[in-house]
Amino acid sequence: MTEEKILEIKNLNLSFNPGRANEVKAINNVSFDIYKGEVFGLVGESGSGKTTIGRTILGLYRPQSGQINFEGHDLLKLKRGDFKSFRKDAQMIFQDPQASLNGRMKVKDIIAEGLDVHNLTKDKDDRDQRVKDLLELVGLNSDHAERYPYEFSGGQRQRIGIARALAVRPKFIIADEPISALDVSIQAQVVNLLKDLQRKEGLTYLFIAHDLSMVKYISDRIGVMHWGKILEIGNSDDVYADPIHPYTKSLLSAIPIPDPEIELKRQPINYDPSIENDGKKRTMHEIKPGHFVLSTDEEAASYKSR
Repeated sequence: MTEEKILEIKNLNLSFNPGRANEVKAINNVSFDIYKGEVFGLVGESGSGKTTIGRTILGLYRPQSGQINFEGHDLLKLKRGDFKSFRKDAQMIFQDPQASLNGRMKVKDIIAEGLDVHNLTKDKDDRDQRVKDLLELVGLNSDHAERYPYEFSGGQRQRIGIARALAVRPKFIIADEPISALDVSIQAQVVNLLKDLQRKEGLTYLFIAHDLSMVKYISDRIGVMHWGKILEIGNSDDVYADPIHPYTKSLLSAIPIPDPEIELKRQPINYDPSIENDGKKRTMHEIKPGHFVLSTDEEAASYKSR
C-alpha cells in the first residue's frame, strides 16, 4: 500500500427510476479513496449499494452526479477510446461464477476474450501460452483450457473468472462478493489466492462483501455501507476492535462466536435505521486518525469524548 491514490470517488449519487414514485437512491453522496496496493473492503447488508458502486466505477451504471477519478482522470468525462483503455486497467470478479461464464465457450476462449479485445497477443501460440500461464497462476491445470465451465466445481469456476480478470494485466480489480456463492470449505482457498495474487501482481482491490469477518482478514481498510451511504471508514483492525457507528456495532454483533456458552448468553445489538432520516445534516468526521464516521457535529463530539 502506498500514499498514492489510484481511485477517488467524490459526492457520487445514483438513483434508479429518478423522479418517480418508486425512485431508489442506490448511492447517496458517497465519497472515499483507494490507494495503490491496498485492499479496500466495502461491507453492508444486501441492498446497501455495494455492488452498485462497483458497477458504477466500471461504467455499467451512469450516476446522476459526482466524480470518479482513476489515476487522476475523471471517468465520467472520458471518450470511448480512453474508456476502453481504462477497462484494461480495471477488471471485475463477479459474485456468481456460473452465471458470469459463458457456458458455450471453452475456458481458453473465456480467459482470452480480453486479450483479443485489446490485441495483447502476437499469434495463436502466444494466446494459448498466455491462457495456460493464467490457469496455472490461479491453481488450475493447463489442460483445463479445452473444457467447458459446466465441467468444473464452483470454486474452480471462480478461479477461471479470476484468470479472466487477470488476463489483461489490470492494476485494479473489483471483487464483487467473490466467495458468497461458494462452499465454506472453498471460501478460504479463494481468498488466500486473491491475497497471493495481490502480492505477486501488485494489484489493488475493492473487495465487496457482507461478511465482516472475512473482509477484516483480507482488507487494509474498511468502508461500512447502509441505504446507499458510507457510514464509517477506517483501518480494518480499528473498525473491528473499536466500531463507532451504531450500525457497524450491529453488524459486528451478528458475527457468531465459536463458543456455544458465550453464544447463548450474547445479545446482538439492534440498529434503528430511522435515525438516518431524522432530517439532520450529517457529514464525515474524523473521530480518530484515519477513522471517519458519518455524523452530525454533536454526534461527532460525543464519539470523540468517549
